[in-house]
Amino acid sequence: MKSRKHGTSVNGEDEAMSIGAAAERFGLATHVLRHWEAMGLLTPVRDAAGRRRYGTADLTRVAVILRAKEAGLSLDTIRSMAVTSDPSARRDILRAEADSLRSRIAAAKASLELIECALDCDQEDFTQCAHFRQMVAERVGPDSPVHLPV
Repeated sequence: MKSRKHGTSVNGEDEAMSIGAAAERFGLATHVLRHWEAMGLLTPVRDAAGRRRYGTADLTRVAVILRAKEAGLSLDTIRSMAVTSDPSARRDILRAEADSLRSRIAAAKASLELIECALDCDQEDFTQCAHFRQMVAERVGPDSPVHLPV
């Protein structure tokens, strides 16, 4: 038997949670849930006193938002996906996100390659390393002289 605070009644049936209990369940601050509501990501019902009440569907939505954020999606992207009922539109959004992620991964790999090149250089000063100078020259372009610090 769980406490009412966490959304399960004494007889085991679902009971709507307060904003504090819902936030606690997911390790969030209450202002995060309020922000997501203001963005249109959540729509908890209100009780007679105007307090937010989070039911099973709301908790599921919070879990989906958290998973999407873990996947690197912005709240605006998550909202775009949430407001459309067209599965192909959702896939288009995800395809665009995947393309963007691939670009960021390629840039991160290039950055790592440059850093590892500098770390692996036998020269005391990596700016004197022939391979490092070649990588910089390729970046500058064939028509520009490369001037590195000495």
